[in-house]
Amino acid sequence: MSHVANKKLLIVDNEPFITEELAEFFTDYGFICYCCASAIEAIETFKREPNIQIVISDMHMPGQNGLQLLQQLMLMAKQEQRLIEVILFTGEAEKDHIIMALKAGVADYYQKPLDMDALLAGVLRLAHRLDKDLHIQAMSGINERLHQLTESLQEIYQDVQHLNQKPSAPHKEQLVTEPPAQYEAKSSMGTALAKLSPRQQEVALLIGKGMTNYQISDQLGITENTVKLYASQILRLTNVSNRTQLALILAES
Repeated sequence: MSHVANKKLLIVDNEPFITEELAEFFTDYGFICYCCASAIEAIETFKREPNIQIVISDMHMPGQNGLQLLQQLMLMAKQEQRLIEVILFTGEAEKDHIIMALKAGVADYYQKPLDMDALLAGVLRLAHRLDKDLHIQAMSGINERLHQLTESLQEIYQDVQHLNQKPSAPHKEQLVTEPPAQYEAKSSMGTALAKLSPRQQEVALLIGKGMTNYQISDQLGITENTVKLYASQILRLTNVSNRTQLALILAES
């Protein structure tokens, strides 16, 4: 669990005894916890603490509910290029609200009364996933800077070559067209996938690789129930009857 050392966790619930219990529990596992009793307080804390990466919130709170709060936090994170994962917990089994939350980008959800061991396992998976995403983000930034440097060096080289050589007569460039078959290979599945949210696309591609719900939940750091909900949404949005057909279509596209 060394990768969670000093990771910052934002816990939001209008009932103080719940936030205190969760904070005490996660502090024992190396997290730095911030407790908030309202959406306004949570937003201010999120602004003040740029290293908060995981947010856990109750769905039902006075004023702004948990889903609205998390949507606002994710928008702020996107604008600031911050990586975060969000979890909702609820005492009411409202499937429509849960599906809305998943579509909005919420990583996972848990029912009250909370199973603390299951919640801990989920948070640890998300923390591990964030570490991988941060590494990829850092490498992407390095690669982008290297690409820019390479382009600059190529431009300098071309300028030097231009100065050292006499201008040659221009010649006609032959237009090269791509075979239509390469474009036809893009099946209608590409259009269907474009309708999915980024998280739904992740799940769809893993289904396409033949992964089980358990394997997908382990890969993405979410529960199997969440994967099942994603899978049913994906099949409905892509008009595909079953996972096998989806995997075959993705393999051919």
